[in-house]
Amino acid sequence: PKPPAERSLRRVLGVPGLVVFGLAYMVPLTIFTTYGLVTTMTEGHLPAAYVVTLAAMIFTALSYAFLVRVIPSAGSAYSFTQRIFGSHVGFVTGWTLMLDYLLLPLINYLLIGLYLNAQFPAVPMWVFTLSAIALVTVLNLVGISVVKSANLVLVGMQAVFVVVFVILTLSNISTGQSLLAPFFSADMQLGLVLSGAAILCLSFLGFDAVSTMSEEAKDPRRTVPRAVLLTTLIGGSMFILVAWVAHLAFPNWQDFTDPDAAAVQIMNSLGGNLMAAFFLAAYIAGSVGSALASQASVSRILYAMGRDAVIPRSIFGVLHRRFGTPVGAIVVVSVVSLLALVLDLATVASVISFGALFAFSLVNLGAVKHFILDERRTQGRDLLKYGVVPSIGFLLTVWLWFSLSPAAFSVGLVWLLIGVVYLVVLTRGFRRPPPQVDLDETTVDGAPTA
Repeated sequence: PKPPAERSLRRVLGVPGLVVFGLAYMVPLTIFTTYGLVTTMTEGHLPAAYVVTLAAMIFTALSYAFLVRVIPSAGSAYSFTQRIFGSHVGFVTGWTLMLDYLLLPLINYLLIGLYLNAQFPAVPMWVFTLSAIALVTVLNLVGISVVKSANLVLVGMQAVFVVVFVILTLSNISTGQSLLAPFFSADMQLGLVLSGAAILCLSFLGFDAVSTMSEEAKDPRRTVPRAVLLTTLIGGSMFILVAWVAHLAFPNWQDFTDPDAAAVQIMNSLGGNLMAAFFLAAYIAGSVGSALASQASVSRILYAMGRDAVIPRSIFGVLHRRFGTPVGAIVVVSVVSLLALVLDLATVASVISFGALFAFSLVNLGAVKHFILDERRTQGRDLLKYGVVPSIGFLLTVWLWFSLSPAAFSVGLVWLLIGVVYLVVLTRGFRRPPPQVDLDETTVDGAPTA
């Protein structure tokens, strides 16, 4: 085998593979998780809320695309902010982002257990949850090539369902209604639409996941920026399309017997039990795909921080000798995911966006600092590209961040405070900086192997 200093993550992902990875992370069918909730909140204007969210995420995705060309290293926002603002800010960013990423696999395992237990009540929920954790962990340990192949199948299954769903809804559209009403109507309340958009931002985390795979991408300076933007646009367009046709086929959102189960009600109205069963199969497939992608991403963020010795290197900065995967980080994520056996969906969902929006805001701000202040690209097109675009993204993500519920904001701030305290201990009262992450594109900074 290669000496430790020469070992590297394997570069196997092109633009299509990265986009499939990002879409699997986003879960195309995630729209149905919050469909009834946000449709009711916006009084029938879910597609309009998705348009607002997509607009906000495009600006942030552009900032990611700009930065990944100059900082193509595993670690996503952590690597960006560490390089631009220094190791202390990088640590705080990585710490808050971990709150988001650690909970994303967990929420998928929780959903798998809930949905399958509802369909097969004789089997305890914990059996489904533990089985999903075991399956996803083994696939991630074996390597990213296996994850890529599995994601292709799972995303494909969801795509087939979306096509069938759109065809059924188009054939069941109620006559006599405006096709543009879901996007704009005389009685639409902008405040309600904006509140719904704040919730929907979690549907767009796939583009951040793509940036974490830079060290396993072919020609990352070219492929990753393209994949980041394509993932955002394709995923957002799919969300808007499904939300639009679903509303046209079932415009009476006031008739939802239970907003949380609105998707099942819509499926039954369109195609009866067969359609509901197809939906369940596709939804579970999407949850497995999202768990695969999210566990792979957070393990690589932990690996980047372990490689930096910000967190214990002997656990997190280790690659498996045979598979070349961050074995310690993957196992830790699996252990944390066992909390799916005791936590409820509402608790997890209420805090999952804090870290992501915090990190998005800093990435947007980092793009301005790097290109405008540090490199002084302040002329003409550069000012618009690197100054105005990221600034708009920063303002939009900060607004979304402060739109979180007080409970979620409080939990996020507690997590942030714990991270700052640990940073104080790590740096002996800020008297020394945390170790710097090696941003070399090909090596693993001498990471040991297991």
